[in-house]
Amino acid sequence: MPRIPAMQAVVDVLESEGVDTVFGCPGAAILPLYNALQGRAIQHLIVRHEEGATHMADGWARTNGNVGVAIGTSGPAGTNMITGLYTAHADSIPMICITGQAASNKLHTEAFQAVDIVEIAKPVTKWAVQVKEAAQLPWIFREAFRIARSGRPGPVLIDLPIDVQKQDIEWDSSIDSPLPVTAVKPASARVERALDMLLAAERPLILAGGGVVLGEASEQLRAVAERLDVPVQVTLMGKGSFPENHELFAGMAGIQTSQRWANAAFLESDLVLALGARFGDRHTGELSVYRGDRKFIHVDIEPTQLGKVFGPDLGIVSDTREFLDALLAALEKRSPEPRREWVGRIAELKEALPRREDFDTLPIKAPRVFKEINETFGEDTYFVTAIGLYQIWSGQFQKAHKPRHYQVCGQAGPLGWEIPAAIGVKKAKPDAEVVGVVGDYSFQFLVEELAVAAQYDVGFVLIMLNNEYLGLIRQAETGYDMNFEVDIHYDSNGTDNVKIMEAYGCSGTRVLEPGEIRSSLEWARKEAERTSRPVLVEIMIEREGNAAMGAALDAVKEFEPA
Repeated sequence: MPRIPAMQAVVDVLESEGVDTVFGCPGAAILPLYNALQGRAIQHLIVRHEEGATHMADGWARTNGNVGVAIGTSGPAGTNMITGLYTAHADSIPMICITGQAASNKLHTEAFQAVDIVEIAKPVTKWAVQVKEAAQLPWIFREAFRIARSGRPGPVLIDLPIDVQKQDIEWDSSIDSPLPVTAVKPASARVERALDMLLAAERPLILAGGGVVLGEASEQLRAVAERLDVPVQVTLMGKGSFPENHELFAGMAGIQTSQRWANAAFLESDLVLALGARFGDRHTGELSVYRGDRKFIHVDIEPTQLGKVFGPDLGIVSDTREFLDALLAALEKRSPEPRREWVGRIAELKEALPRREDFDTLPIKAPRVFKEINETFGEDTYFVTAIGLYQIWSGQFQKAHKPRHYQVCGQAGPLGWEIPAAIGVKKAKPDAEVVGVVGDYSFQFLVEELAVAAQYDVGFVLIMLNNEYLGLIRQAETGYDMNFEVDIHYDSNGTDNVKIMEAYGCSGTRVLEPGEIRSSLEWARKEAERTSRPVLVEIMIEREGNAAMGAALDAVKEFEPA
């Protein structure tokens, strides 16, 4: 067995696990790993903040389904990664964070930057481990990838003392390969019981959660829905798992990211088959209303998810694709009756209870922005959005037709997630069009990562909804601009009316009139492709806007009368 530097073996493992890009910030305690990365096939993007590295790895993983990798040095680099680990843990995203550490014999002496990052990270990871012996390194990394992928996916942290990194070990990568991940299959008796309940229901719904996307089960979902003639609703994390232009699409129910017609359909249903959904409080609202008299079948790959929020009538532990495959097989022996009346009823509700989006008023209203987004960008566009009112409006109005094309941090909601996540999405799909939707407050967090995108020629469109419209009037009086304030001029390349603002090596424009939105978006997408850099479209919207929220599905406060 050849004897090689331990970090060379680690890079061998990363490459064989399908990692082609890593995100991080070098420092003294992690330099042996950086030395091993030189001259290898893995590209490294130097970030401006370690939290940004985790969100880039997160966006990369959400887009291609592989395990994202973020790297930092010792001490505060690891603590800066905790928010990203929490975000990935909350949304079941496979990711590995690698941190440097002080020498093993110094850990008990309060050495410089020698924080116990393993104990800090344990609550927000599937596994957090410090490598004590160099010979363990390739095996621990293999196990980390297996754990990150298996069951409910999630993040892992590996802490590497500097002395362990510097050692040589016996390792032959030519006879090594990734560890297998076992698929979680459902109990056949429970599949049959679920089918019995579905066939007996008069107004059933399928609720597609993030587990459908993570389980690569969208095709099976569509096949089951069409075979059973059962309408499909999606959660925020499941958005894109079922095409929104399909006859059986029944919208998104909830108390925030929802449509009023979808809420009405949910309240008329008598059975819900929930696939890889965790019944988050922003979806369910008041549980007594949400549960009502309807029955629930809950399918989830993680056993402890069953009964966590409320006890289902039937719980099934399974990967979503495995369950749907089993359900399709069981359907071969059955002859389900079509549910044209129920499907027609949902179409009636959609027609009767829309939300208006064609506002021409000033200031610009948020629904109008998403109308223009839907009409400008195609089904193959990858969208990224984070947390705040703009996420709620995005869930209510924005269309998504394909899995992994709508990336959103669902549970943790860290401000500033969009810019680094969009970089990760673009690195995962270099030829794709990527669009980030952000608010003016969130934009201020991790905005420095725009410099990373500019440095590495990562081009995407960033649409900012800025509700400081009145503040803009005050700025006009004082001459102060809180956002892109430098080098303002007018475009002379085909769109003379687009005012350009430049910063961080990127360009942008501000929109004040509804009629300017479309031309500005078209300019931005061309400019992002031309320059291979982020392009900002800042849209000034009304200061205060009702986002249609309430405590329960039947008590959502609408901004337009039904």
